Amino acid sequence: MPEPSSSPKRRGRLLRSAAACVVLSAVAGYVVVQYVTGGSHAPGCKVVSATAGRAAYEFTPEQAVNAATITAVGTGRGMPERAVTIALATALQESGLRNLDHGDRDSLGLFQQRPSQGWGTPKQVTDPAYAADIFYEHLAKVPDYTELPLTVAAQRVQRSGYPEAYAKHEPDATLLAAALTGSSAATLTCEGTPRTTASTGPDGVRAALLRDFGRDALREAGAEVSDDKASSTSEGTERTERTERNERNDETGADAPRAVTDGRTVILPVAEDTTAAGRDVRERGWQLAHWAVANASALRIQKVSYAGQEWKAGHTDSRWRPLASGGTEAAGTGGAAGAGDDTASVRIVTAR
Repeated sequence: MPEPSSSPKRRGRLLRSAAACVVLSAVAGYVVVQYVTGGSHAPGCKVVSATAGRAAYEFTPEQAVNAATITAVGTGRGMPERAVTIALATALQESGLRNLDHGDRDSLGLFQQRPSQGWGTPKQVTDPAYAADIFYEHLAKVPDYTELPLTVAAQRVQRSGYPEAYAKHEPDATLLAAALTGSSAATLTCEGTPRTTASTGPDGVRAALLRDFGRDALREAGAEVSDDKASSTSEGTERTERTERNERNDETGADAPRAVTDGRTVILPVAEDTTAAGRDVRERGWQLAHWAVANASALRIQKVSYAGQEWKAGHTDSRWRPLASGGTEAAGTGGAAGAGDDTASVRIVTAR
C-alpha cells in the first residue's frame, strides 16, 4: 500500500525554508562583496582620443600611476612623444603596466628587466622611475628609433622572444602618450572614491611629483625645491640618488618640492619645457594636470583644475568640465577667485 503524500502545509513550510536560505545566501554574498571592496564603486581610468572617432582605452588606477611615471621620466629626459609611446607599449606587453615582482627567469618590474643582464639590482628594476629611466637610456642609443616601426624599436631594447608582440599595444599606448605628455588636453579621467594611503595630502603630492619629475624639472616649472643635496657628477649617480631619494620619501616625505600650498591645495606653476622636446606651456600644464588625475586614487586627490577646466573625483562620469564663472569652484578650496582659469598654474586639491 503506497505511503500517504505530504500535506500541503508541510510542503509550504519546506518552500518557505528554501526561499529563506536563498535570501540569506544573497545577503551574505552582498556583505562579503561590500567588505572586500569597501562598499564603493571600483575606480577606473579612461583615456580618449581628441580627434574624430573618439577611440578609447580603459585601465586601472595602478596602471595609470605607472603610465604617468613612465611618461614623466621620458619628458624629463627630453624624449619625444614617440619615445613615450614606445615605452608605454613595451610596458603594456611586458607587464600590463604593473610593477611585477616575478617573471621569466629573473625578469622583474614594469619592463621585465633582468638583473643578471645588467639592468640593475632587483630593487632598482622594481622602482618604476628607475626602470623607465634605464629603458629610455637604451632606447636613445637605437639609431633613428623614431623612424622605426614601434615593435622594431622596442625589440632593439628588449630583445624579447616575441619581437612582434609590441605592435598590438601601439593604439592604446598612442592614446596614453598623447594625454600624459599633454599634447592632448582634457582626455584622461578617473572615477571612484580616492583610497587612503600612508602618504596623502599636499606632502604626498609633492613627494610624488619629485619622484616622477625630479628636482630640476620642478624647479624649471617654478616650484621651490630644497637644495640640501649636492649634485653629483659621477656616471650613474643621478639614477642611484633617484632610487635612494624615493625610499626616503616613502618613509619620511622629506626632500619634496615646495610648490605653493594653501590648506589642502597644491598650486604648481607651469613653465615652458626647456628640454629637447620643447613643449609649450599648455602641453606642460596638461601633462601635470593629467598626471594628478592618474595619481588621484593613490594620493587622495579630490580636484584638479587647469586652463579653465576642472576634474573631480568620486563621480561615475568624471569628465573634465568648465570651471564655474569667476573661478568659484577654485575659490571654494581656499584660493583666490579666478584661480585655475588660465594656463599659468595647475591646482591640485587633496581630500580631507
